[in-house]
Amino acid sequence: MITLNNIISNLRIALIDIGLTGLVDGIELTKKFKEFIKAKTSSLDKQPKVLILTMQDNEDSVLAAFAAGADSYCMKNVMFEKLVDAIVETHSGANWIDSSIARIVLTRMDNPFQEAAIPAGVPTIPIHALNPEDKELLTVNPLTQRERDVIQLIVEGYSNEEIGGELHISLGTVKTHVRNILTKLSCDDRTSAAVRALRAGLVN
Repeated sequence: MITLNNIISNLRIALIDIGLTGLVDGIELTKKFKEFIKAKTSSLDKQPKVLILTMQDNEDSVLAAFAAGADSYCMKNVMFEKLVDAIVETHSGANWIDSSIARIVLTRMDNPFQEAAIPAGVPTIPIHALNPEDKELLTVNPLTQRERDVIQLIVEGYSNEEIGGELHISLGTVKTHVRNILTKLSCDDRTSAAVRALRAGLVN
């Protein structure tokens, strides 16, 4: 017979939409879900992860989701490949943050969430600044001004096509700049590059 405990023991990632209709919204569901699996599963490694998949990118929703125990936060309009990345990273135990809302989280590096926003006992995600190796990397191989312009737009959620239109450069040139940025920041994708750029203070 299939029971809720059986489902929980086999589940690894729960995708939750903040804008759920009904008596419980996505934030409250995340909190209750985390509380339930914590009570039912003693091993942290075996506890399912929560990936928020939503269209809400306002600060209150983002911080409330993480305060409720969400492990990752992804926008619904993300490219399919990025959604796969988010699921894989979350499954591996990492915290995946959509580049379009990374700034909100990273502004809380020294004080991740305001005390008023965190109910007692609710887990939060520690966000750390760049380590010495990363700082040295950026000092030795800094971004050019044009690369800074590109990473700024990436952080703001622009696609390559939109960046080209904004900066009046060809798509091929944009891709070259993005490739150089990933190399200099030692990143594999735009999201991690955006997060690293924000942590390093390379963008406003």
